[in-house]
Amino acid sequence: MEAALTRLAPYLLTLSDGETGARAWWVGTCIRNMLDNPDLEVAGGVRDFTDYENVLQFRLRDGAALQVANLEAGLPYQQAFADSYPAFVELRVKYDRPDLPFQVGIPGQLDLSLDSFGFGEGFAPHYYRPCLQATLGQVRKIAATAASDVVFQLETPAALIAVAAAGEDAAAETARQVAALTTELPAGAPAGSRFGVHLCLGDLNHKAMTGLPDITPAVLLANELAAAWPPDRTLEFIHVPFAAAQEPPTFDEAFYQPLAKLDLPASVRFVAGCIHESLSSDKQVELLRLIENHVGREVDVAAACGLGRRPDVSQAWDAMEKALLLVADPIGH
Repeated sequence: MEAALTRLAPYLLTLSDGETGARAWWVGTCIRNMLDNPDLEVAGGVRDFTDYENVLQFRLRDGAALQVANLEAGLPYQQAFADSYPAFVELRVKYDRPDLPFQVGIPGQLDLSLDSFGFGEGFAPHYYRPCLQATLGQVRKIAATAASDVVFQLETPAALIAVAAAGEDAAAETARQVAALTTELPAGAPAGSRFGVHLCLGDLNHKAMTGLPDITPAVLLANELAAAWPPDRTLEFIHVPFAAAQEPPTFDEAFYQPLAKLDLPASVRFVAGCIHESLSSDKQVELLRLIENHVGREVDVAAACGLGRRPDVSQAWDAMEKALLLVADPIGH
């Protein structure tokens, strides 16, 4: 947290605790914790997450049902929040940012279910509904402690990957379907809860699960999420990736043209996940201009995914320096 505040304190819109330690594996930590779940058994053998074909998955034991309490016991969100929040409060005072909210990363319940039980099986209610309720249990406990001081970042590569994989004819309907599932989490959160949505394409060992032919799938999904968002729960931002992990953003104008169809309320910030370690500073400025020209308004900036899965920590510092470059002036931000 201090590393980010030292570099970017005046410009940060939210601040996470860095999701260090076991949580650097994102939902992989939750999946590994299922090894202790008495309702489940490993499907297909123990695997080591070296790539997307070698991930750990589970199935119900004979005669068992997936109990919400057993599933929630393996989710680390509330305990991590309790451990980090006091330090956040102190640092917020130290860096004179009393307005800065704490960002709590929440893997989407759809991702938890699909990644744990398989892309087909994970949609089944006997897996998906407990994943929803267990995730909601964590969100409600955090909200009970910090209420509006927290922004939950709902992180869902699965939703965007599903739309991208659907093909041109089915993409719009798939976007509606996965948006309806995704928004079940904020709908079950306490009224007044603050959220952002982080779309990405996966970043396992800094490799994406898929790429995009153009930005259409993200635009379709962002529009559907905003339209389906429940009342009395604030949608503060939607993050869209313009890189696919180690693959840098393209400068092909056609890739960005669908951004003209983005239909978000003015109150919802559009976060361009465009900062990438392979781009020079000049290219980062050029890319941001390209995105904003097609969106038609000023956008926020971030990396395409988290900073922790880079091969070299210097790449995380590089991303922060490029963020400062983009927001502190040269194109008037």
